[in-house]
Amino acid sequence: MIGSVFTHSATARPPLLVIVGPTAVGKTALAVELARHLPMEVVSADSRQVYRGMDIGTAKASAWEQRQVRHHLIDLVDIDEDFSVADYLERARPAIAAIHRRGQLPVVVGGTGLYIQALTQGLVDLPGAVPALRAAWREQELTEPGSLHRQLTEVDPALAKRLHIHDVTRIIRGLEIHAQTGRPLSAFQHDHGFRQQPYRVLKLALQADRQQLYDRIDRRVEVMLEQGLIEETRALLQRGYSPQLKALRTIGYRQSIAFLLEGLGLAEARSWIQRDTRRYAKQQLTWLRRDHEIKWVEYPQQSATILAWIDTILCKCT
Repeated sequence: MIGSVFTHSATARPPLLVIVGPTAVGKTALAVELARHLPMEVVSADSRQVYRGMDIGTAKASAWEQRQVRHHLIDLVDIDEDFSVADYLERARPAIAAIHRRGQLPVVVGGTGLYIQALTQGLVDLPGAVPALRAAWREQELTEPGSLHRQLTEVDPALAKRLHIHDVTRIIRGLEIHAQTGRPLSAFQHDHGFRQQPYRVLKLALQADRQQLYDRIDRRVEVMLEQGLIEETRALLQRGYSPQLKALRTIGYRQSIAFLLEGLGLAEARSWIQRDTRRYAKQQLTWLRRDHEIKWVEYPQQSATILAWIDTILCKCT
C-alpha cells in the first residue's frame, strides 16, 4: 500500500498523520523521507513558523525541503500581527480538507502542542478578545511585574499553576475569560474534555537519547548562527519592528537582540540560546508524555518500521 493514493469514504473519518517530538529531533527530515514513499503534503504545527521573515531562528523547512514535499501553514502573517490557536484552526482545517480532496495524506509536523491538540481534539468555544482589557493588563504588568499571575491565582488557580509567571499572553487570556463569564478558563477546558476526533489520527513521536538530543540542539544553534540568525534579527529590527514584539521575545531572537542592542557577547548569546532550547525541549517532552495515544519511535534507526506501521494503520482508512 505504501505509495498508493489515500482516499476515504464519505462516512469514514479522514486520516491524519501527526509527527511530533522535541525541537531538533528530526521531524522535518522524517517528513521529507516519508514523502519519497507516500503521496503526502505537510501541514506545519509551529507557532513561530507562521511568521514571515523568521526563517533561520525557527528552523523553517528549507527551499530544498519544500521542493521535496509541499508545505502549508508557514509564512502566513507579519511578526507584528496576532495569531491565535483559533486562527491556526481556521487555516489548517481547510488546508487538510484540500489535501484529502487531492488524494494525498496530510502530515502535521511540529512541536506546538496546543495547535496539535486543538486540531485533533477540537477547541473550547470561548468569548472573543477584549482589546481594552488586554491593553490595561499589559500596562499593569509593565508597572507591576508578576501582578497578573497573582490575580490569575485568585480567580483560576488551576490555570495559574500550569502557566509560567512570564507567560503574559496566556495569563491575560485566563483573566479575560473570567472577566467576561465569571468562570475560570480551566473549568471550560475541563467541561470540553478535548474529546472531539474529527480525523482518524496516527500520532508519531520521535525520541532520542537525551545527550544525543542535547548535542543536536547545540549543533543546530551553531548552524543557525553560521547561517545568519543575527543578521536575520537585525533585518527585522531595521524594518521597524519593535524588539518587544512577542515573536521577537522567543528563543534565538531575544538573545540576538541582546547581542545587537544590549552588548551581550556572541559566545554568551550562543550558550543562552542552547540552554533555553534544551529547556524548551524538556517542556515539549513533558507535554507529549501526557498523551497516551502517541507511538514513540527512534529516528532514523527505525525508519523502515515507521513506514510499515503507517501502511498498516492508516491504510485501513482507505
